[in-house]
Amino acid sequence: MHVAVLGASGKGGSEIVKELVARGHTVVGIARHPEKIPALDGVTAKAGDAGRPDELAPLIAGVDAVISAVHFDIDCDTLLSGVKKAGVDRLLIMGGAASLLGADGVMLYDSPHFPEEIKPMVKPAIDFLEELRNEKDLDWTFFSPAMLIFEGERKGPGSFRLGGDELVTDGEGNSKISYADYAIAMVDELEQHQHSRARFTAAY
Repeated sequence: MHVAVLGASGKGGSEIVKELVARGHTVVGIARHPEKIPALDGVTAKAGDAGRPDELAPLIAGVDAVISAVHFDIDCDTLLSGVKKAGVDRLLIMGGAASLLGADGVMLYDSPHFPEEIKPMVKPAIDFLEELRNEKDLDWTFFSPAMLIFEGERKGPGSFRLGGDELVTDGEGNSKISYADYAIAMVDELEQHQHSRARFTAAY
């Protein structure tokens, strides 16, 4: 496939770019600082701002799908506008974990154990998902990572488990995944298309 990755220079975006190329896909990498996008065969790096729909649209026109790994300072309507203007009908989004449900059915953000100091940082991702769930035209997928996502080894397929709206934890209650393994699950979703207009998650 020919795939545009927004935020392709970031920790998540760069790993997604690498995974896409390793599987034979071609990539248009979009970032405000394109020189930081992985310089690989099959990758075309372009300077662009996902928060400017009219600027973004011509950069991503003609791709089969868009994967967004940008921060949620860009709201849902703005991002969707750029993708729709480009004529692309499939969008996969690197989401946040705070909107996942705990074993008690309570959103992690609303749990009494959730740190108050990070609530302002994660609330935009929750709002984004709520708005996205009303989207009827684009074929979207929102992929929430584990509670802890970190720079670490690529353990590979089979090392993590998938879930839906509920946080995935191990036997000790931990929820984590590396950016590299998160990228595997993201590209799996691109190829297998199992979560159309839905959210899912993954963790070890």
